Amino acid sequence: MQILITGGGGFIGAWLARRLAADGHRLVVFEPVARSAQFERIVGPAAAAVEWRRGDIADARAVRAATGGCDAIVHLAGILTPACKDDPIRGAMINLVGTLNVFESARALGIRRIVFTSSAGVYGPDDDTTPRPITHYGTFKLACEGSARAYWADHGIASVGFRPYIVYGFGRETGLTAGPSLACRAAARGERYVIPYASTAGLVHVDDVVAAYVAALRRKPDGALVFNLPGEMVSNDDVVAAVRAVVPDAEIGIDGPVLPFAEDIGEGDLRRVFPDLPATSLRAGIRRTVEQYRAAS
Repeated sequence: MQILITGGGGFIGAWLARRLAADGHRLVVFEPVARSAQFERIVGPAAAAVEWRRGDIADARAVRAATGGCDAIVHLAGILTPACKDDPIRGAMINLVGTLNVFESARALGIRRIVFTSSAGVYGPDDDTTPRPITHYGTFKLACEGSARAYWADHGIASVGFRPYIVYGFGRETGLTAGPSLACRAAARGERYVIPYASTAGLVHVDDVVAAYVAALRRKPDGALVFNLPGEMVSNDDVVAAVRAVVPDAEIGIDGPVLPFAEDIGEGDLRRVFPDLPATSLRAGIRRTVEQYRAAS
């Protein structure tokens, strides 16, 4: 297939591009900026074959132009919790209107296969079963899920959405919950680092997230589905212990607020629909991440 990856220049997008290119797919990345050295480093030699189309996800015409010739769309473009808090209007334009632009482009061009990123942020801090966000970011993501259902009901456009909790791995260096990845980077470099929040939360390694997206692309389109991707429920003390298991003298601290999300959202029907997805343990994922940062230093 030829696959459009919106936001494909970012952390998850680069690892997904690496996997899809290895599987033989033709890739188009839609980004507002030029490709980065980090993208090149993660994707490797296959990066040269990735077509790069620049534009704003909030610009309907630019999204439509980028979608031309594609058979499927993986929609990753968005801004994270702090940016949505600082500028909710911009957050809505990118995260919500941008998603509508993706579905509208698919409708216009006859694309019937979309995989998109929602978030565990749709759950508020006091309810781990019913989505009830208290952030603009989570609210926009929940609205995107509802719109996906409407496009299936109105136009037969199938989609699979995933709600990752804290995604970590080599290259995750921005956002409120980048702390575990940045702790790995600091340990690999012999630097001190303080994880800027104190919570128990789900950590899911980027390889597991990529595997879920690939499985969703292979699935026969049959509805508008959404699944939690919580990973392993751990405390930040567990993260620090996992880092020190690799780098015993790592200087990693914890200091900050509790995250505004539910602690344990559970997997729900994820394994029933996708029974063969990997589940990287925290210890294995942290070791892999530290070793990749060491190799990149």
